[in-house]
Amino acid sequence: MSDKTNPGNFFEDFRLEQELRHATPRTITQGDVALYTALYGPRFAVQSADSFAKAIGLKAAPVDDLLAFHVVFGKTVPDVSLNAVANLGYAECRFLAPVFPGDTINTVSRVIGLKENSNKKTGVVYVRSQGYRNGSDLVLDYVRWVMVRKRDESAAIAEERVPQLKDRVAPEELAVPAGLDFSRYDWALAGSPHGWEDYQPGEKIDHVDGMTIEEAEHMLATRLYQNTAKVHFDQHRQGQEKLGRRLIYGGHVISLARALSFNGLANAAFIAAINGGRHVNPTLAGHTIYAWSEVLEKAEIAGRKDVGALRIRTIAAKDQPATQHPDKDASGKYPDTVVLDLDYWVFMPRRG
Repeated sequence: MSDKTNPGNFFEDFRLEQELRHATPRTITQGDVALYTALYGPRFAVQSADSFAKAIGLKAAPVDDLLAFHVVFGKTVPDVSLNAVANLGYAECRFLAPVFPGDTINTVSRVIGLKENSNKKTGVVYVRSQGYRNGSDLVLDYVRWVMVRKRDESAAIAEERVPQLKDRVAPEELAVPAGLDFSRYDWALAGSPHGWEDYQPGEKIDHVDGMTIEEAEHMLATRLYQNTAKVHFDQHRQGQEKLGRRLIYGGHVISLARALSFNGLANAAFIAAINGGRHVNPTLAGHTIYAWSEVLEKAEIAGRKDVGALRIRTIAAKDQPATQHPDKDASGKYPDTVVLDLDYWVFMPRRG
């Protein structure tokens, strides 16, 4: 058979400080925005209406922050996680500028850590990925780590290193979108009167609603991002026949949780950073996702009276209403129903 096809990288193919320039730049269109809205139903006003976005100083409604994230992420899959067992987590993720329909996104990654697992069958690859808008403007910078299969269990690993990652992005590192002026924010059109001043650390918010994941929706979403990870598509070869359903891309759950969070955090207009995120249990098609959030921290933005930052921890659970506040126990173990633990900063308008 011809050797022109690409089987993807296995764990032993990676090297520390290796640079990966990912193929297929992607121009984001209004069609992508419409499909993303149909899949998740986000209702944040800034991303929903050009008129609302222009009133607060932007040139148009930006695409949802997580749509930009998924497109950047999707570019990395053929080189980083085509042979992944699981995507394990995220850290040090900063959203540095809005992305608008018509912008073209490309991604570059660098391998910053490698650690072979004791079973010798897999290893963990750490990469720092950067998404660029129109070839030069850095819009997203993040670290993720993923468990990848070995092609040959006996293959020796030349060098290993586990990177030291920050617990959180510092407030002074958050990038307020250029031109943003929340002093003209229309609270009625946004759908909630609650601003930055109204939230306090320790407060918990039940986002009330649930959303069942349909297999077709997940398949559409993953293809929308050009995410080619085999584990989400090939039920036969990935040994998922006994499950009868495919494993859901973790980012799909993040987008569902973010959309659900509108009910209680409607004015969390922008994701500023992701401090850390873990997919702690698998999600399958047919599961219903619920979410609740806890306010961890508040921060003022230097020189600004119109905008503040909230640090939020959102927990997503499958088939368990958020009113029960499922969480890890004293030993750090999560119940089987918890599928996502996401720690992130959002920008929110202040009343001045």
